[in-house]
Amino acid sequence: MNAQFNESFSQFTHQFAAAASRANRLALESAETVFGVQLKTFEKNIDATTAFFGELAETRDLDGYKNLWPKGLQVAKDNAERVVAASQEVFGLSLKTGEAFGQLVKSQFESATDSVQASVAKATKAAKAK
Repeated sequence: MNAQFNESFSQFTHQFAAAASRANRLALESAETVFGVQLKTFEKNIDATTAFFGELAETRDLDGYKNLWPKGLQVAKDNAERVVAASQEVFGLSLKTGEAFGQLVKSQFESATDSVQASVAKATKAAKAK
Protein backbone atom coordinates (compact mmCIF):
# COMPACT_ATOMS: atom_id res chain seq x y z
CA MET A 1 0.00 0.00 0.00
CA ASN A 2 2.85 2.32 0.90
CA ALA A 3 4.62 1.64 -2.39
CA GLN A 4 1.43 2.39 -4.30
CA PHE A 5 1.08 5.70 -2.44
CA ASN A 6 4.71 6.59 -3.16
CA GLU A 7 4.27 5.77 -6.83
CA SER A 8 1.10 7.87 -7.07
CA PHE A 9 2.72 10.75 -5.21
CA SER A 10 5.78 10.59 -7.46
CA GLN A 11 3.59 10.59 -10.56
CA PHE A 12 1.54 13.57 -9.35
CA THR A 13 4.71 15.45 -8.42
CA HIS A 14 6.15 14.84 -11.86
CA GLN A 15 2.93 16.04 -13.53
CA PHE A 16 2.87 19.14 -11.32
CA ALA A 17 6.49 19.98 -12.15
CA ALA A 18 5.82 19.57 -15.88
CA ALA A 19 2.71 21.76 -15.66
CA ALA A 20 4.58 24.42 -13.66
CA SER A 21 7.34 24.40 -16.26
CA ARG A 22 4.83 24.88 -19.09
CA ALA A 23 3.08 27.66 -17.16
CA ASN A 24 6.37 29.47 -16.54
CA ARG A 25 7.36 29.15 -20.20
CA LEU A 26 3.96 30.47 -21.26
CA ALA A 27 4.17 33.42 -18.86
CA LEU A 28 7.69 34.27 -20.01
CA GLU A 29 6.75 34.13 -23.69
CA SER A 30 3.74 36.35 -23.02
CA ALA A 31 5.79 38.88 -21.07
CA GLU A 32 8.42 38.93 -23.82
CA THR A 33 5.80 39.59 -26.49
CA VAL A 34 4.10 42.32 -24.44
CA PHE A 35 7.43 43.99 -23.75
CA GLY A 36 8.28 43.89 -27.46
CA VAL A 37 4.97 45.50 -28.45
CA GLN A 38 5.38 48.26 -25.87
CA LEU A 39 9.02 48.87 -26.78
CA LYS A 40 8.20 49.12 -30.50
CA THR A 41 5.43 51.63 -29.76
CA PHE A 42 7.69 53.67 -27.48
CA GLU A 43 10.41 53.71 -30.15
CA LYS A 44 8.01 54.93 -32.86
CA ASN A 45 6.65 57.65 -30.56
CA ILE A 46 10.15 58.83 -29.63
CA ASP A 47 11.20 58.93 -33.31
CA ALA A 48 8.14 60.99 -34.28
CA THR A 49 8.54 63.37 -31.35
CA THR A 50 12.26 63.95 -31.88
CA ALA A 51 11.67 64.58 -35.58
CA PHE A 52 9.06 67.19 -34.67
CA PHE A 53 11.35 68.82 -32.09
CA GLY A 54 14.11 68.90 -34.71
CA GLU A 55 11.82 70.85 -37.03
CA LEU A 56 10.78 73.09 -34.14
CA ALA A 57 14.40 73.87 -33.28
CA GLU A 58 15.15 74.85 -36.90
CA THR A 59 12.21 77.25 -37.14
CA ARG A 60 13.21 80.91 -36.92
CA ASP A 61 10.11 82.99 -37.73
CA LEU A 62 6.49 83.28 -36.61
CA ASP A 63 5.08 81.81 -39.83
CA GLY A 64 7.20 78.71 -39.33
CA TYR A 65 5.74 78.25 -35.86
CA LYS A 66 2.23 78.70 -37.23
CA ASN A 67 2.91 75.97 -39.80
CA LEU A 68 4.34 73.64 -37.15
CA TRP A 69 1.30 73.87 -34.87
CA PRO A 70 -0.82 71.44 -36.96
CA LYS A 71 2.17 69.12 -37.33
CA GLY A 72 2.60 69.06 -33.56
CA LEU A 73 -1.04 68.20 -33.04
CA GLN A 74 -0.79 65.45 -35.66
CA VAL A 75 2.31 64.00 -33.96
CA ALA A 76 0.50 64.01 -30.60
CA LYS A 77 -2.57 62.37 -32.15
CA ASP A 78 -0.49 59.70 -33.91
CA ASN A 79 1.42 58.97 -30.69
CA ALA A 80 -1.82 58.59 -28.75
CA GLU A 81 -3.28 56.29 -31.44
CA ARG A 82 -0.17 54.11 -31.33
CA VAL A 83 -0.40 53.85 -27.53
CA VAL A 84 -4.09 52.87 -27.72
CA ALA A 85 -3.41 50.31 -30.45
CA ALA A 86 -0.54 48.83 -28.43
CA SER A 87 -2.75 48.66 -25.34
CA GLN A 88 -5.41 46.81 -27.29
CA GLU A 89 -2.82 44.39 -28.64
CA VAL A 90 -1.45 43.79 -25.14
CA PHE A 91 -4.97 43.16 -23.87
CA GLY A 92 -5.54 40.64 -26.65
CA LEU A 93 -2.26 38.91 -25.85
CA SER A 94 -3.24 38.78 -22.18
CA LEU A 95 -6.55 37.15 -23.07
CA LYS A 96 -4.79 34.54 -25.21
CA THR A 97 -2.35 33.83 -22.39
CA GLY A 98 -5.23 33.48 -19.94
CA GLU A 99 -6.95 31.04 -22.27
CA ALA A 100 -3.75 29.03 -22.57
CA PHE A 101 -3.42 28.93 -18.77
CA GLY A 102 -7.04 27.78 -18.55
CA GLN A 103 -6.40 24.98 -21.04
CA LEU A 104 -3.30 23.95 -19.08
CA VAL A 105 -5.24 23.78 -15.82
CA LYS A 106 -8.11 21.94 -17.50
CA SER A 107 -5.77 19.31 -18.92
CA GLN A 108 -4.15 18.87 -15.51
CA PHE A 109 -7.52 18.35 -13.84
CA GLU A 110 -8.55 15.88 -16.53
CA SER A 111 -5.35 13.86 -16.23
CA ALA A 112 -5.60 13.85 -12.41
CA THR A 113 -9.22 12.74 -12.63
CA ASP A 114 -8.33 9.95 -15.05
CA SER A 115 -5.47 8.85 -12.82
CA VAL A 116 -7.64 8.80 -9.70
CA GLN A 117 -10.40 6.90 -11.48
CA ALA A 118 -7.87 4.32 -12.70
CA SER A 119 -6.51 3.93 -9.16
CA VAL A 120 -10.02 3.52 -7.73
CA ALA A 121 -10.90 0.95 -10.38
CA LYS A 122 -7.66 -0.94 -9.69
CA ALA A 123 -8.27 -0.89 -5.90
CA THR A 124 -11.89 -1.98 -6.39
CA LYS A 125 -10.81 -4.84 -8.61
CA ALA A 126 -8.17 -5.90 -6.06
CA ALA A 127 -10.70 -5.73 -3.19
CA LYS A 128 -13.21 -7.87 -5.12
CA ALA A 129 -10.51 -10.43 -5.90
CA LYS A 130 -9.84 -10.98 -2.18
